[in-house]
Amino acid sequence: MKLDFTLDQGNEAKACLGLIVLQADETLENEFRHAIRDFDVFLLHSRIPSHPSVTKDTLIKMAEDMPTAAGLLPQSTRFDAMAYACTSGTTIIGPEQVAAKIHTQHPGVPVTEPITAAVAACRALEIKRVGFLTPYVPEVSNAMRALLEEYGLEIVSFGSFEQDQEKVVSKISEVSTLDAIVRLGEKPECEGVFVSCTNLRTFGILEEAEQILGKPVFSSNLALVWHMLRLAGVKGQGTAPGKLFAKDLSSALE
Repeated sequence: MKLDFTLDQGNEAKACLGLIVLQADETLENEFRHAIRDFDVFLLHSRIPSHPSVTKDTLIKMAEDMPTAAGLLPQSTRFDAMAYACTSGTTIIGPEQVAAKIHTQHPGVPVTEPITAAVAACRALEIKRVGFLTPYVPEVSNAMRALLEEYGLEIVSFGSFEQDQEKVVSKISEVSTLDAIVRLGEKPECEGVFVSCTNLRTFGILEEAEQILGKPVFSSNLALVWHMLRLAGVKGQGTAPGKLFAKDLSSALE
């Protein structure tokens, strides 16, 4: 029996976001759901092959697969912002190359990634002297630190868990991360703390860290979802943790 049907406009959210997530990432999607729950947005995900070990050699390989991963997001959908969700991968591939590879499949869509988002977050929070926490091995952390400094940030305190296994990073306790944030952020010259890596869980302790330090604290995931909403022109004020989302998103666009 063939049935009749009618068509409507489909998903009619005010903004549609496209996100390329690492195959090995177990954290980002859950934290993103928390951050966008207060906004009228539609989020679509694609996965990109990623190695279980995080090194320069494994990260650069994702550049080859990025157009394919971007192409798996629906071509018929009008995206208001897209992102590649890997801080370390962006560091090795380069923010400009990330945008170029996504634009091969979705030309003209505003593109971001955690590095560009973190720099934008620092500017919005008016902080330049930053405490920097990563889970990465030294070769990756050092490359990221150099890139952030190229963007004008001053890293005044630094620490790393020095792990190369994604499955370990996703299981690092938030208590351990909180202790590390406080240790880095308590230096008087530190104006705020950036916690890098989309696979490192932070949403449960960001506000507590800010209360202890009296300074802004943000993660790759928090900065990335904030910047995507900002690029998409979403207005309003959400309930995601931390000072970054305390501002109305429309004022952040100014």
